Amino acid sequence: MSEETKEFKFPSRIDSVEKAASEAENFALQSGFSEDARSAIDMAMREAVANAVKHGNKEDETKKVEIAFKNSSEGFEITVRDFGEGFNVEEIPDPTNPENLLKENGRGILFMRTFMDRVEWFNHAGGGMIVKMLKRQ
Repeated sequence: MSEETKEFKFPSRIDSVEKAASEAENFALQSGFSEDARSAIDMAMREAVANAVKHGNKEDETKKVEIAFKNSSEGFEITVRDFGEGFNVEEIPDPTNPENLLKENGRGILFMRTFMDRVEWFNHAGGGMIVKMLKRQ
């Protein structure tokens, strides 16, 4: 299998979520991923980009959301970067904990972890946050 990579920059607007999800769907389809895998990728992609737009870049349209897709021997790799202040993923409340059931934050992280085979967060040295996700074939 040959590796293929695609990169995109989207404005920090909510409509970028749909555009990014559409690009992910097309890439996954061309890469031969099953319908179930594409559905999982779609859900995780929507969460990651929505978080980057809303929480990372705070919908500041002067900031971009950078996205990269890679079809590798491991699977479909997705990288999403925002240019916000960043955060520590360990400080986000676990939404499955009964005391956090009504809290608004944390569900997106849970969804990404549920739908993807690997999810990691990093603070970028140049500012902002990076989420890397992997979906195996």
